[in-house]
Amino acid sequence: MRLTKYLITASAIAAVGALALTGCSSDGKSSASTGSTGSLTVAKPDGAAILATQINNPFITTGSGMSLGYDRMIYEPLAIVNPVGKNETTPWLASKVVWNADYTQLTVTPRSNVKWSDGKPFTADDIVFTYNLIKNTPALDLGGLKLTDIKKDGNNVVLNFSESKFVKQGDVLQVPIVPEHQWKSVADATKDPVTKAIGTGPYTIKSFSSQGVVLQARTDYWKGTVPVAQLKYLEYNDNTGLLRALQTGETDWAQIFITDYQKNYVDKDPKHNVFWGANVLSPDMILVNTAKAPFNDVALRKAVNMVVDRKAHATTARGNAGPELTNVSGIPQPTGDQYIASAYKDQTFKIDVDGAKKVLTDAGYTWKSGALTDPSGKPVSFTLQDPQGWNDYVTGIQLVATQLKTTLGIDAKVATPDADTWFANVASGNFDAALHWTGSGSNPWHIYDDVMNSSYLDQAADGKVSDNFGRYSNPDATALLKQYAQASDEATRTAALEKLQKIFVDDVPAIPIGTHPQLAEYNTRKFVGWPSEQDQYATADPTQPSAVQVLMNLKPAGK
Repeated sequence: MRLTKYLITASAIAAVGALALTGCSSDGKSSASTGSTGSLTVAKPDGAAILATQINNPFITTGSGMSLGYDRMIYEPLAIVNPVGKNETTPWLASKVVWNADYTQLTVTPRSNVKWSDGKPFTADDIVFTYNLIKNTPALDLGGLKLTDIKKDGNNVVLNFSESKFVKQGDVLQVPIVPEHQWKSVADATKDPVTKAIGTGPYTIKSFSSQGVVLQARTDYWKGTVPVAQLKYLEYNDNTGLLRALQTGETDWAQIFITDYQKNYVDKDPKHNVFWGANVLSPDMILVNTAKAPFNDVALRKAVNMVVDRKAHATTARGNAGPELTNVSGIPQPTGDQYIASAYKDQTFKIDVDGAKKVLTDAGYTWKSGALTDPSGKPVSFTLQDPQGWNDYVTGIQLVATQLKTTLGIDAKVATPDADTWFANVASGNFDAALHWTGSGSNPWHIYDDVMNSSYLDQAADGKVSDNFGRYSNPDATALLKQYAQASDEATRTAALEKLQKIFVDDVPAIPIGTHPQLAEYNTRKFVGWPSEQDQYATADPTQPSAVQVLMNLKPAGK
């Protein structure tokens, strides 16, 4: 599966009251001190079209820089939020970030030893300019920051927001900072490709062509020696081609789904090849269109939820790339254990065909020649859809369709449109059911916001929504999501989250089916120091904000 939006916004930190985070020039993990050396090849399976046009603008998420991830090595954020491990925040271009008690104000202390790649100094003015650019250009406010004021206060920068940013800390902190002296001349920041990329990051662009992108390490980077002298970014036409490149060592670092990753990747060089699925708080769900039949009936949603085989999804569709989703709250474990309400701590999904049939019978459903019919006597039929080529997702909906036919007699069909059509269908409500990811952060708020927040329906333009694609409407859930997001104490957040879980379990706005780890593949032949299950200082996905943190933590193998 290939995502066109970044799953990890890492938007919340479990903290109470004012939060201050500081960092020196190191993130606590030393880099090589013997000089930049060697190279790494990073690749994606999105096809040659990505390299047809050079777009280094970090605010154009579909451009070459953000799609391949090389922009992450050029433009840097104030801080990097870790969605795994201890969920820590590492100050980056900021030496310190401090939130007020209700997370409506952020005070930033910029680092003083940073230079842009053209030699000019990085200053507080660049931070003010970047956030004002977002404030004054709604199309750039992808994280919904809702800034009200940005100003300098001595050596600091103070950002004010119209509402609490507790659940969107990552969206605020991980904005790519751009140089005012260049961008003040950019006429339209939503469209300009910015072919001359000037950043504070450890690399500059050496070459760009349809064959790939080459980045060269800077010798004046503010964090010191850059471990890897050169990065090469390539595009392959599909997962098969990229997998072959990973197997042969032609590519060193990637993020793709691999069927039977142990056999098809790790075992090709068990000493060096590593696959890691970082288990983040982002379950996959069957999004059901609650605005129309048959899923406008909670009885049917409950029944389907009771017969889905999550173990088969984990082993067959996902190839054991992540743990099975077991808790009825939909929260992945063990990452989210601390957030599961006491009422659901020990409640796990169990296939219960008899129980599902009773739920349906009690609601007036019957069976004719083995086929389920609704209370009006109409056969229950719907289509599950996901894009062709997204093998794990397509396998997932095929499994569900078969399970529903054999257990409940539902006429469940499968459709595989192209990705563009699918995205349009989901946004406009032109679907019955679809397997989809949910947002991720350092707490479960994004999970429930994605499937229960009816405010997205109020914001719909031309019938298209940006989230809550199942069009679930529940004023109580929406109010609780707002209460959680704007709370200034942990007790209020906990109470709201427990009530949200009850609504989710009782009303089944969507059907949780599996975990959605952040996948990555790399090898240790040339460099070590990668994040792993044993050292979760970041995820290993090369397209995420933490990619620069990972790169700076590497050391030459054998040294």
